[in-house]
Parts: sequence; C-alpha cells; structure tokens
Amino acid sequence: MPSEETSPSLARWTVDGGRVVLEISGEWRRDGVVPEIHGEPPDEAPARYVTDRLCRFDSTLPAFILSHLRSVAKPPDGAEPPKPPLEGLPPDLRGLMELALAVPEESDARQKSAGPSELTKLGKLSIHVWAGVLSIAEFTGQSMLALGRFATGRARFRARDFWMVVQECGVQALPIVSLISFLIGLILAFVGNAQLVSFGAGLYVADLVGIAMVREMGVVMTAIIMSGRTGAAFAAHLGSMKANEEIDALRTFGFDPFDFLVLPRLLALVLMMPLLTLYANFVGILGGMLVGAAVGIPPILYWNETVASIDLTTASLGVFKSVFFGAVIAMSGCLQGMHAGNSSAAVGEATTRAVVASITAIIILDSGFAAIFTVLDI
Repeated sequence: MPSEETSPSLARWTVDGGRVVLEISGEWRRDGVVPEIHGEPPDEAPARYVTDRLCRFDSTLPAFILSHLRSVAKPPDGAEPPKPPLEGLPPDLRGLMELALAVPEESDARQKSAGPSELTKLGKLSIHVWAGVLSIAEFTGQSMLALGRFATGRARFRARDFWMVVQECGVQALPIVSLISFLIGLILAFVGNAQLVSFGAGLYVADLVGIAMVREMGVVMTAIIMSGRTGAAFAAHLGSMKANEEIDALRTFGFDPFDFLVLPRLLALVLMMPLLTLYANFVGILGGMLVGAAVGIPPILYWNETVASIDLTTASLGVFKSVFFGAVIAMSGCLQGMHAGNSSAAVGEATTRAVVASITAIIILDSGFAAIFTVLDI
C-alpha cells in the first residue's frame, strides 16, 4: 500500500472508452485534510473504480461515493433503483456500499438548513428601517443646503431645465387634474344632495362642495395625481441617469447633482402645486355647480352660496398644504431615483417606491395638518 506522503487524498473523474472511471487515492479520514476533487462529477454512476493508491479510510469515503450514486440514480416513484456497478472497490468498502445501497433513502433524511430565527428577522428589519431613516434625513439635509445655496445665489443649474420641469409639472398636468377634480366635484355634489334634500337643505350642497374642495379634496387629489405622474417621472429619469452613470459623470465634471438635478425639480413642483390646487378647487366647484343646476339650483344662487361659505382662511388652507405636498413629492421621487440600482428592473422598482412613499407621506402630512387645524380651531 502506498505511503500517505506519496499519495495525496483525492478523487479524479475520468472517462475511459466512453465509460466513467473514478480514481480514489490517499487517506480519507474525518480528521485528515480535505480531499481534492479533480474533474466535474458526471450525471451517471461510475462504471469502474481505481483504488490502487487508496490508503486508510473511514466513513468519509463511503459517504462521498454514496452521495454521488444517490444523486444520479433517481428512479420513478415505486420503482426499485438499479444497482450501480462497484467494480474495483476493496472488499471491505464494497461490502459497506452494498449494505448502504440495499437500504432506500428516506425523503426527510437529508439535513435541512434552519431558516433565520424571528429575532434575526426583527434585527434585519430594524437595521433596514434605520438605514432608510438615515437616508431620508441625509437627503432632506442636502436638499435644504441646496435651497440655501439657491437663496444666496450660489446654486448652479440650467434655467432651461428648470422651465422645462415647470412646464411638465404645470401646463402638461392640467388635463388630468381637470378631469379628476371635475369628477370629484360631481361626486361630492351627488352624495351631498342625496342627503341634504331630505331635510329641505339642498342649497347647502354648494357649501359642502366648496368647503370640501378648498380644504381637503382639491389639494389631496392634486397631490396624489402629481405623485403618480410627476413623482414617478422624477424617479424614472434620475434612476435611468444613475444606471447610465450620468450622475457620476456630473460629479466628475464638478457639478453638484443636487443643484443640477434635484433643486430644479424641487423648486418647480413647490411653485406649481399651489397654482394647480387653486385650479383644481375651481374646477371641482364647477362640477358641483353642474349637479346643482341639474337638481334645480340656479348657477348664480349656487355661486353666491359658495362664495358666502368660503372665507379667506378656509380658502388658504389647501394652498398652504400644497407647498409641503409638492416638496414631499419632489423629494420622494428624486430620493428613490438617486438611490436606484444600476439596472432597468431597479429603475422600475425605484419608480414604484417613489409613488408609494409620496402618497403615504401625503396622507400622513394631511392627517397632521387636520389635527393641527382642529386644535387651532381653523
């Protein structure tokens, strides 16, 4: 038998005349060195074994051979697996293999890797949430610094880009804002009239539609529309630029990406949201007026009742909230776009996250404003 020093422990897969041959040599012991595997294990059992240089071995070697044989011998359900050839194995090893192959493998005998514990999942979730909070805080701080540079005249971005974003956020958004606001006004008027007419107070549909539009529905629906339209566009545009390494190119040429990309979008949306909100309020009131005319309320009477029910404070609440909603939409879209991955799939995921995050933030902000206005009795 060869010495351990001249025979390293290894297994070599070869093909001789179209037949698979497994050469085994060296010492196979659990407390020894890790055997070397040469060649790619085939999809069939060895036709012959070469063990001339095999030294001492324990259960490690039978386990290695048995694992390969069972991985390639997959009989149909209920069928008896074929007996693989064991030619060339030493008598003692051959007896062990025949005994092992005579016993079928149980389906649940393999060790299954334990999944992460609940504590581990909670820890990973906490780390993920904390990283997200830090990312939002950092992005907000950088946006505020960019606004400070703009206020002091040190921000660098192209005016043409700013006016292009203004056009996309303003004029091009008017059709969808008009449609949604008009339908919201119609719905509020129909629902309000169905209830108020029972009390002989059908005229107060004008109060209901006017106050609901200028306080809540006009600004909230406009913000949701802009989240799905403009916020998603911001995320997709910046995500594509990041995937194409255009943002890295801006940094290389000495341009601050926040000044050049984020700041124009933030300023444009903050500027246009109040104007879109005023427009949405007016269109919603016109939708309610149309329903009022259909149920017998003269348009002039409807308009006078609307003007009488809405004072300057009530009319300014939605416009005041729209400034914050516009900032949230722009920052959510730009944040997800700047942090997108470098693939087209990652850009799509960033767009989805931007819409979900901005709408969630709008609802949370609106709830906070509602609580504050209630405490202030506004």
